[in-house]
Amino acid sequence: MAIRSGSKAQAFFRIPEGVTDTFRQKILELRPSVKTDYLKQEFFSKFVSADTDSADLRRGRAIAKWLAQEQVNEATNTRLLTLHDGYQILPHVTWSRFRSFCQSTIQSILGDVPTVDALIGSFSGGASTSRPRTQSYPSSKYLGKAHVTSDCLALFTDLCGEMPGWLGVADFRPTIVRGNVMFTVPKKTDIDRVACKEPDINMFLQKGLGGFIRKGLRKAGINLNDQSINRSFAREGAITGDLATMDLSSASDSVTTVLVSEFLPVCWYTTLDSVRSRVTIIDGVEHRNEMFSSMGNGFTFELESLLFFAIAKAVTYFTGTRGVVSVYGDDLIIPSSSFDDLEWVLGVLGFRCNRSKSFSDGPFRESCGGHYHDGLDITPFYVKGPLENVVDVIHAANSLREWALIPEFGILNPEVEDIWLWLKAMVPKQFWGGGDTSYKYQLVSLDAPNKRIYEETLTHATGLGGYFHWLNTTWDRDQTTEGVKTSSRTENLKNKFRSRPVRDCAVPRLPALFLSELS
Repeated sequence: MAIRSGSKAQAFFRIPEGVTDTFRQKILELRPSVKTDYLKQEFFSKFVSADTDSADLRRGRAIAKWLAQEQVNEATNTRLLTLHDGYQILPHVTWSRFRSFCQSTIQSILGDVPTVDALIGSFSGGASTSRPRTQSYPSSKYLGKAHVTSDCLALFTDLCGEMPGWLGVADFRPTIVRGNVMFTVPKKTDIDRVACKEPDINMFLQKGLGGFIRKGLRKAGINLNDQSINRSFAREGAITGDLATMDLSSASDSVTTVLVSEFLPVCWYTTLDSVRSRVTIIDGVEHRNEMFSSMGNGFTFELESLLFFAIAKAVTYFTGTRGVVSVYGDDLIIPSSSFDDLEWVLGVLGFRCNRSKSFSDGPFRESCGGHYHDGLDITPFYVKGPLENVVDVIHAANSLREWALIPEFGILNPEVEDIWLWLKAMVPKQFWGGGDTSYKYQLVSLDAPNKRIYEETLTHATGLGGYFHWLNTTWDRDQTTEGVKTSSRTENLKNKFRSRPVRDCAVPRLPALFLSELS
């Protein structure tokens, strides 16, 4: 049966009412075990629907939390400004010595001065202060309206002639704005996550600087492109107890302006300061930031990783502790014996350890989405919204299958087989036979594949903006073996689906099977 957009397609994709509640109840009725009990605790913790707290309530809580953190940041800025050099931040370690070590570590990674290349950034498809997300495809940002803060415009104007992709932009007259604009996105059942839409040109330079910091960290042994590194260390810590995992509360929102000025080389600080948003607009009201940058800024993640790496290295150095130091944003891996010292130092610098997600003793560790108990992977999956159509059911079934893997025996947990078969029965047979559990448009099963689902799309030419985007994307390529296509963009049509025959109709080779699939 072919699937087309329209009422017939929606009827075909519709599933019975109550599936979400039934699925939840079936999971809660599973027999107790370490892995199952943890799944029961976590799998609905991020669920959002019309029956949970309202969007306005979740948003209000998120903004109130953000503003409360800004009050803490103000106190932190004052404390760091008045902290005398002789203050002992660790036993027999003065603030002056500690700060100097962090400065040297960061200087060795960044150098003294940002190069021109460090400022050549890029545009993403995210929303900006001038455009909603639906109109924020990268090529559009080279043409038409653009926003920028005044300090950033001065820097950008000086560098514009050096930047591929901007040489041919005629009549470029961006609008000066005060700063970024706050918005929220769903995070958990009871509270949203705060982020900020940056001015277009600020974001372009921020992403260049963030990319440069990322490259520098990689040379220092910190690869922000690979979360599996921290996950493997978390598993090791769960087995040996020698490594701790630390998570910080509101970490990126706790990086204060004074801390950055104390630790970074002067030219780096002034450059980052000129392209950040010093002001955030919250529902039309201006707020002058005590934090250095918020989520949404193009270098926030890399900057916080750099700072936490330097701080953790300093703590282990001054306490004479040997062992792994690894960071991914605010997910930190350190020797367990350094946990208390690092928590104390971070507290002085304005950060708060999230004790509910940090572990230095016992059999459990968590980092970068990996959850381990005595080395056993007990990572849960999450149901973030109601199961309303076949695509949602496929995603739930594939997530359950991934969770059910027992790698030691190469089988899938037979206890959840009936739940998986129940979900499978709601999926039309033509969409069985997928091989990738992360793909939600085809059910992973030991069946010959026939078709897969795909969302209908529209293709749009990007015109001159696409050419400028291509220049910017390819300026530093040292080889041309792969083409870079920027001449068109694709727009997904939400909730409009079609089916497409699969090219390879062979039964997929799966790493593990349910008992019913072995017969």
